[in-house]
Amino acid sequence: MEQYEWEQLSPEEKKKQLYLNQKQTLEAFLERGAISRAQYDKSLGDLTEKMGMA
Repeated sequence: MEQYEWEQLSPEEKKKQLYLNQKQTLEAFLERGAISRAQYDKSLGDLTEKMGMA
């Protein structure tokens, strides 16, 4: 996402985009074996809860 596009987002949209980016990172770690399924599940659950994305 370009800087201009980011600046046009509302705070709620920025929060959602950050959440999706973090989730994608966790998925990449899981796919590459950098973290276990249990670590992925725990991290995603914590991320979801802390960011209020439930």
